[in-house]
Amino acid sequence: MGISYSTAKWMAPTSFLIDFAAQQYGMLSTPNMKDIHDKNLSFFSPQPFFIAGFFFPQQLFQLAWLYRLYKLDPKKPGERGELDQMVDFVPYYSVGNLCIATWMVFWNAERLDISNIFVVINSLSQLYYVVAKLPSMNTNSTSSILTNIVSKTFAGIGVLDLLHNGSVAFAKDQPATTMVKVLTAVGFGAASAASDWIFGGCLVYDLVALAVGQSQIGASSWAKTLGAYAVGSAAIVGVKNLARPPYNGPESGYSKTATDDVQDRV
Repeated sequence: MGISYSTAKWMAPTSFLIDFAAQQYGMLSTPNMKDIHDKNLSFFSPQPFFIAGFFFPQQLFQLAWLYRLYKLDPKKPGERGELDQMVDFVPYYSVGNLCIATWMVFWNAERLDISNIFVVINSLSQLYYVVAKLPSMNTNSTSSILTNIVSKTFAGIGVLDLLHNGSVAFAKDQPATTMVKVLTAVGFGAASAASDWIFGGCLVYDLVALAVGQSQIGASSWAKTLGAYAVGSAAIVGVKNLARPPYNGPESGYSKTATDDVQDRV
């Protein structure tokens, strides 16, 4: 999904603005996004304010990332490598923003089956980038840190979106079955064992949001189970990352990925 530097520098902020406008529509329209949430509950319905509480700081990191994407100069050898990594993420970032914006339209229209399509595209594309494309974080590079934070938080909240929208679209008003409980434990346990602090922290946050949400709708037993999963997930993430620190410094052999054919990409 390689694109030019110049394309990346207009594509990313444009997709951000489209998504931001869609979020304002979702909050200010009647019915608004929370109204739809409250009318459509299931065993993976989170506390809705946890999602808003997540996206506010996450958007600040997006703005910092967008500023750096715009600021870095591909003609400067010292900045090319950092910019290459950021540009590699731009198509996935833009697809994610556009999917979230489109999701909002169908969510507020209460077409949860159609909105689910865009949730699946967004979540799977973000997870694919984090798992298969994203280099390990170089803690000495601001661009690498920001790219890791933005991409992994997108993927992390995407997990919650996938569970939430899928459950209300196809299992509205249904309780969690034994199979759901087992698969949730196995899935989050395995994902936690493979996660760094950032993505792992998002998984724990997802479980806490689900636990609080289920408690508020009266599913107290399932809420307590989700709370226990959150504690277990946090323990797995902590032990794994303390035993094997996930990020690379100058001793890691981190190398820039830019090629010398910069001029034909500018």
